[in-house]
Amino acid sequence: MIEPAVVSPAALSIVRPEPGEYAPYYERYISLVSGSDILGTLDAQRRQTMLLLSGRDEDEGDFRYAPDKWSAKEVLGHVCDTERIFAYRALRISRGDRTPIEGFEQDDYVRNGPFGQRPLAEVIDDYIAVRRATLTLLRNLDEAAWRRRGIANKNEVTVRALAYVIAGHELHHRRILEEKYFLGR
Repeated sequence: MIEPAVVSPAALSIVRPEPGEYAPYYERYISLVSGSDILGTLDAQRRQTMLLLSGRDEDEGDFRYAPDKWSAKEVLGHVCDTERIFAYRALRISRGDRTPIEGFEQDDYVRNGPFGQRPLAEVIDDYIAVRRATLTLLRNLDEAAWRRRGIANKNEVTVRALAYVIAGHELHHRRILEEKYFLGR
């Protein structure tokens, strides 16, 4: 029996997802991601987000730009939870699991999450761990896995679209943190 050749992640051709590989709602995130090196983008984002968050104190972590808005720690916790969920979807779909995956209610996750009671440094550590786990998962996918389709939240999606959604979602929220939470702080 001949073993299949192992292809390094750098040698894979992971092209941008096309409309039809994701629900139209997610275009708002995918369109934020420039270039076509999604693994490099996800890794660079980790460093950029760390630069934004380094040296922030607890008051900045607890800051809300309006009474009904999440704190900065809750925003980061939301990014972590959402990335975990989308990475889980990517894992299941990449492995050929055809079972439809349910959606989730982001506000319930934040409301029931511990982010506001945790030190900012711990929420940052969680972000680092989640992003590293996402990168490890994605770097170990073969070319066929990147193209696989599944159903998540009643919509068809590819694994590569999920990777771009993860990156775009993080970028969307990082920009909100920069503009509404940390500008001039």
